[in-house]
Amino acid sequence: MQYNTLFYAMQPIKAHQHHYLPDESATDALGGALARALAPGLIIYLQGDLGAGKTALTRALLRALGHTGTVKSPTYTLSEPYNVMLDDNPLSVIHYDLYRMSSPEEFLDAGFREDFDGHNVCIVEWPEKGEPVLPPPDIRLLLSVSGNGRAVELQALSELGLLCLDRLAFLPPHQ
Repeated sequence: MQYNTLFYAMQPIKAHQHHYLPDESATDALGGALARALAPGLIIYLQGDLGAGKTALTRALLRALGHTGTVKSPTYTLSEPYNVMLDDNPLSVIHYDLYRMSSPEEFLDAGFREDFDGHNVCIVEWPEKGEPVLPPPDIRLLLSVSGNGRAVELQALSELGLLCLDRLAFLPPHQ
């Protein structure tokens, strides 16, 4: 997919966003908005403590893309692929949970680097466990428990990430 760089350079870009997700329905809404803004090849890092909502957000994104089966954290398998449709085109979304990895070499030994091919959307929980061999993200999503809900910070770190966040149509519910 080719984007008009000059056009996007002239537009107000939303490179950094903060939102508050007061409940599960707000997390589902953000997942749905992210699903509509995805582009093939996107790499998303999900960072936050245990229980911060990383898997819940991924589940909401996959459901919005039409996946009807189970979506669980791939803590033991390390990765879980999902075949979905995006804009009437097939897309592979691969969800990684690197929490149990003891070294970045495990990432390479498992052959995961080949999945980051510019076509798949790769969502990575606990990316710090794969550094420095893990490809850099287009978007970093930082989740944290805040009161009864979750605070989320989205950072675009590439042109593709900027495009995605610029297309993100998410209006969080009023607190």
